[in-house]
Amino acid sequence: MVKEDSNVLDLFLKIGLDEKTAKNTLANNKVTTNLTAVIHEAAVTDGCDRAVGNLLYTVATKFPANALNHRPTLLQYIVSTKIKTPAQLEAAFAFLASTASENLKAHDFEEACGVGVEVSKEDIECAVSEVFEEKKTNILEQRYRINVGELFGHVRKKLPWADPKVVKEVVDLELYKLLGERTAADNEKPVKKKKEKPAKTEDKAKVEETSAPKQSEEELNPYLIFPTPEENYKVHTEVYFSDRPVLRACNSKELLEKHLKVTGGKVLTRFPPEPNGFLHIGHAKAMFVDFGLAKERGGGCYLRFDDTNPEAEKKEYIDHIKEIVGWMGWEPFKITYTSDYFQDLYELAVELIRRGHAYVDHQTPDEVKEYREKKMNSPWRDRPIEESLRLFDEMKKGMIDEGKATLRMKQDMQNDNFNMYDLIAYRIKASFSDNSLLIRMQGINGASTQVMIMPIALLILWKISLIRYLCTLEFETRRASYYWLLDALGLYQPFVWEYSRLNVSNTVMSKRKLNRLVTENWVDGWDDPRLMTLAGLRRRGVTSTAINAFVRGIGITRSDSSMIQLSRLEYHIREELNKTAARTLVVLNPLKVVITNIEAGLVMDLDAKKWPEAPADDASSFYKVPFSRVVYIERTDFRLKDSKDYYGLAPGKSVLLRYAYPIKCTDVILADDKETVLEIRAEYDPSKTIKPKGVLHWVAEPSPGVDPLKVEVRLFDRLFRSENPAELDDWLGDLCPESKVVIQNAYAVPSVSKATLGDKFQFERLGYFAIDKDSTSEKLVFNRTVTLRDNYGKGGK
Repeated sequence: MVKEDSNVLDLFLKIGLDEKTAKNTLANNKVTTNLTAVIHEAAVTDGCDRAVGNLLYTVATKFPANALNHRPTLLQYIVSTKIKTPAQLEAAFAFLASTASENLKAHDFEEACGVGVEVSKEDIECAVSEVFEEKKTNILEQRYRINVGELFGHVRKKLPWADPKVVKEVVDLELYKLLGERTAADNEKPVKKKKEKPAKTEDKAKVEETSAPKQSEEELNPYLIFPTPEENYKVHTEVYFSDRPVLRACNSKELLEKHLKVTGGKVLTRFPPEPNGFLHIGHAKAMFVDFGLAKERGGGCYLRFDDTNPEAEKKEYIDHIKEIVGWMGWEPFKITYTSDYFQDLYELAVELIRRGHAYVDHQTPDEVKEYREKKMNSPWRDRPIEESLRLFDEMKKGMIDEGKATLRMKQDMQNDNFNMYDLIAYRIKASFSDNSLLIRMQGINGASTQVMIMPIALLILWKISLIRYLCTLEFETRRASYYWLLDALGLYQPFVWEYSRLNVSNTVMSKRKLNRLVTENWVDGWDDPRLMTLAGLRRRGVTSTAINAFVRGIGITRSDSSMIQLSRLEYHIREELNKTAARTLVVLNPLKVVITNIEAGLVMDLDAKKWPEAPADDASSFYKVPFSRVVYIERTDFRLKDSKDYYGLAPGKSVLLRYAYPIKCTDVILADDKETVLEIRAEYDPSKTIKPKGVLHWVAEPSPGVDPLKVEVRLFDRLFRSENPAELDDWLGDLCPESKVVIQNAYAVPSVSKATLGDKFQFERLGYFAIDKDSTSEKLVFNRTVTLRDNYGKGGK
């Protein structure tokens, strides 16, 4: 088995997959099987170009199941590079999904996928000129605040197969020709006008928000909004002072050239989680921006642990973060810790004092607060440089008690931005718990008393690694102090971009609130499937690709007041699982049905489809289900009183058992209360002449007198009833009491017994389910990932 895995790994590496992706693929039996088959079908077992290999991997994971007979044809188009871009491949999937098993018309297929279409730069320039002429009024009015993504979208409609990088270059050039250099007004945040919501269309608006994302959001390259490193000589921020001229943040050509030489012109970013809890779906957006941009530009992203609060940090969290980053599909350029840079930071702080830009202060926290409110300078603000250097050295050596001194930056106490009110760079922290993370931090100075770096000083870290700075909008007001600090030290000034946080409905995203849910046992740990932690989503059966598709669909926007409906995430989950989750039959609340016209010992093996459009000649797309005298249906699929709008079973009524035969209810066995149904008697129609409207799922005894396979099923729902529980004072009181329902003895068909951790299914008519880690050899446990449809509909909480 080990040798077999090694051979498959070598096969994956030969097509250009990186080692980590290849190993992660091996952990998924389904993808491994599909990818191996694709490689053999494409006849590239000896290897191929990496770009071709990436497309083959996409075929293995996303090819429409209803068109498997056309897969070899598509693979020949890929290997011959007639189809060579992800956009062409997505178009191919859409065409083949609609074609299904019908004959493939080559001409129509090639036209739909842009085969042979070459788009020149002149073509792009012409299309961009047309778009700019159409949108000229809006562009002149909004200037650089124009939604560039919409401009790209219009060009894309005209030239769907154009190179997006060339499109960006041409659009940027046309903007510059039309508008000239950016002005200070262009960089100001526009004032948003409040729109009045029509009273009767609120529900409709919610439905539209949670519907499928627009195509342009999914297809456009979201990273095109970011400039290249070579462009970072332009003014991108203005810092205003009360006592001196405006600081226009930019790099000199000399400083930029030095930076490009050191970095090789590559984009370097960082993902800086605090190891004080598990990552949640908001971090998925941060990873998509930080790692995604670096990957798209051929650069690298640091995984930097912000280990500045050891009392809240654990090795467990560090291990989790490393593992979950890989699961999300990202590979760090390098793993570092803030504590790795303590000595560098200390030396830069000393230089800041020497230049007259920092001082040691003795104000208490209350005094600092009062002076800031009154915009008053500290009494120690103008102390001699040599004196501050001596006191700062004593702070480092533990000669000053905790709380008795801080190092503050000499910024601008009269500024309109409170983040310029002499922020604290260093404080003394003398008490630590004894853990491995702390030991690596204390090793910096070898003293039991440690100087701890506060967040503002960490800004320098982004310079030390020569990385560009991406963060959420709440940090926008800190941009001024960031550039003040870099300017004061004469350091390279990275590009800054703030984007909106990801807020998802019916959950909480605060680490403090999540920690309380876990530690107070409101949920079953950090990976509880009801939480929006990435570990919880994974355990629930959500894939990293579905999460990344959801994040990509939202886009890297600056809108800071949006609440994304949970149903929008569920849409992406369903989209993927509908293509990848095999169908099977499971009954949650079994009701016994005895088919009286079947012999007691007879068991028929019937074919059931794993996929809705399974080709009749593809044996692997079917599985066997036993059909016998005793079958079980859902208790909710039977009523004592029939009605016209009811398609389930009732006395004297017929239904079709999926993949089997029509049955008709002939008798009902009731309990002593004359209401509880104990058993149903029925007859089946072996000729299938009856054509009932209702179709039910079912599970039969695999052999006479033997119960079907028993499994445990956990039904998860929204954890909170309200859309935004974080706003509530009693947010814990908003917890949904039925967010987790456990069904101990559901019945499943025999083939389910072979399921292993990582397998995902669609339980027909019930939803999508995944194997849980609590499963044992005696009993399998399934988590409901998502229902088949959005049960919340209009205006649901």
